[in-house]
Amino acid sequence: MSEATLVKIVERVERLSPCTVAVIGDLMLDRYLYDSVERISPEAPIPVVKFQSERSVLGGAGNVVANLCGLGADVKFFAQLGDDPEAREVLGLLGALNDRRRGSVELFPSHKETTTVKTRVIGNGRQQMMRLDHEDILPLGPELEGELLSRLSGLGAGRLDAVILSDYGKGMCSPSVCRRVIEMCRTRHIPVFVDPKGADWGRYAGAELVTPNVKELSDAAGVSISNDEDEALAAQARKVRSSFGLNNLLVTRSEKGSTFVGEQECFDEPSQAVDVYDVSGAGDTVIATVAFFRAYGVDWRNCCRLSNAAAQVVIGRAGTYPISYRELKDLCLSRMEASSPFSAGQKIFDAAAAVRLVKEWKEQGKKVVFTNGCFDVFHAGHVDSLTRARALGDRLLVGLNSDRSVRNLKGDTRPINSEQNRAAVLAALECVDAVVIFDENTPERLLSLIRPDVLVKGGDYRPERIAGAAHAGRVEILPLLPGLSSTSIIDKLRENE
Repeated sequence: MSEATLVKIVERVERLSPCTVAVIGDLMLDRYLYDSVERISPEAPIPVVKFQSERSVLGGAGNVVANLCGLGADVKFFAQLGDDPEAREVLGLLGALNDRRRGSVELFPSHKETTTVKTRVIGNGRQQMMRLDHEDILPLGPELEGELLSRLSGLGAGRLDAVILSDYGKGMCSPSVCRRVIEMCRTRHIPVFVDPKGADWGRYAGAELVTPNVKELSDAAGVSISNDEDEALAAQARKVRSSFGLNNLLVTRSEKGSTFVGEQECFDEPSQAVDVYDVSGAGDTVIATVAFFRAYGVDWRNCCRLSNAAAQVVIGRAGTYPISYRELKDLCLSRMEASSPFSAGQKIFDAAAAVRLVKEWKEQGKKVVFTNGCFDVFHAGHVDSLTRARALGDRLLVGLNSDRSVRNLKGDTRPINSEQNRAAVLAALECVDAVVIFDENTPERLLSLIRPDVLVKGGDYRPERIAGAAHAGRVEILPLLPGLSSTSIIDKLRENE
């Protein structure tokens, strides 16, 4: 399944009207205190923390909502808020979602005394030193539960594409609420997605998808499950799915990606290697992304691939961070480019990027070789000269005359192939490390910026007559294969017309 498939999906969905998703869950405020740590206290063996800055973001089910809004969904949010200053801060953050992101959010709050707040102390930029939880666990009473079901039923009578139960064990997703919500949605054929908590998943029976991590799956299975044992993990996931009456499971597995287990299919979806900055909230991103794309009818495998991609974005950021549709689309595009040997993103650079690339190579101690040409109708002579040029150093950069440059040199009937196609052919060669297109008749200006260790030309040139030779460490002239040239090939084709 190609990376281009994901690009087609995100581009198609981007053109469609927003889906509507209801989120029922435990709303939190995630507060980050950023500090520096430079010494140990003389009073006790503890670090002395010097406060630098503070920021607050939506956490728990609030982060699920932020991800859905960033993707472009219209969200109906059912959550409990305290009667405190933190609640007003949460309302401000929810209001900002409507201002900044693609989707919108409407909150149906029920009140308790205390808003749940998680305060993380971050030392020296990224190291989490401590977490302080301020919470009031309070299940909904019968009256509020009835009001929630009544409002959800009203939404279901209109357009409601999916429901997410974001259970953080703080009281909103009581067994009664979960069972009644799932039963009501099943009668209306609305899929319910669950981020679970605890060991008893009977409350989630009939859910379309449950998204545990390995620890949560272990709790439900009643046995310790190793993330390194693929078959054993899948076997336990099948048992849990069956015993609790769940339609599908998606087990998130950190660096190993995810494992999907359904009645008809079971597969592993590996993740791509990335630098992990912070995994906070990655599970929220996964369930939001899967529910969002499933609401548009995307198959399970591609939903899982897209959720892995979205998680890849957010774990590279500090703290709880929701995905945006633009970030997800850009990542899918970059993956598609990187997977293709004809990718401009992989080997083809503009002049400024080529200069930076050569600088990096030289800092790594690599010998840089440069050659150039029109490479209009590519033939065996080109392959021979490029292969021999690459053998003269560690990296080969090929300068390619632009279409305008070729017309200036060879007339209005040339080039036969566009600069994009010519660059793609060159980039597909293993011996070529990078391609840079230049617009002048000669690469002299480009060479003055790049200053390669070796400049290679093919033919009977004399070094002093080669444009830009003064900017190279040395010049190498390679003999050409006899009887092969783009011009002669084009002439033969024209003679045979």
